[in-house]
Amino acid sequence: MADTNNGGATATQPQSLSVLAQYVKDFSFENPGAPQSLRARQSAPQISIGVNVQAGQPVNGEAEVSLSLDVRAAEGDSVVFAIELVYAGMFRLVNIPPDAVQPLLMVECARLLFPFARQIVSDASRNGGFPPLMIDPIDFVALYRQRVAEAQAQQGGVGRA
Repeated sequence: MADTNNGGATATQPQSLSVLAQYVKDFSFENPGAPQSLRARQSAPQISIGVNVQAGQPVNGEAEVSLSLDVRAAEGDSVVFAIELVYAGMFRLVNIPPDAVQPLLMVECARLLFPFARQIVSDASRNGGFPPLMIDPIDFVALYRQRVAEAQAQQGGVGRA
């Protein structure tokens, strides 16, 4: 049982994460071959999707997290369509331990932003005359671990000849 104020002890404040705002920070849709690119084709174009998460340092318990999606559909060397989206959010962090801030921003905040960014990409491809592009779920934990491993490898390589 928590002691709320007996003997000078204070109760532990609960940890929380709140979404203050979500917004499109940058967006681009390109259909360079239109109207020819909208004609029936023999095979589906090759789709490549790049994902990046950027998190700012919290100021007064608030931080911005940006989820970038770079989508390219191509047939050979020609681009069928391209979508670039930076979808961001402002988050409030309350009583989060310092060592948990970056994983929370890079993983949990990105997970909260992803469904909205996914819908924007789907709507953009549909509105551009193509079938809606439904991006598969992203493993933000693996993405974060990869980024940490790359940063550690770079630090390990500093100073070597």
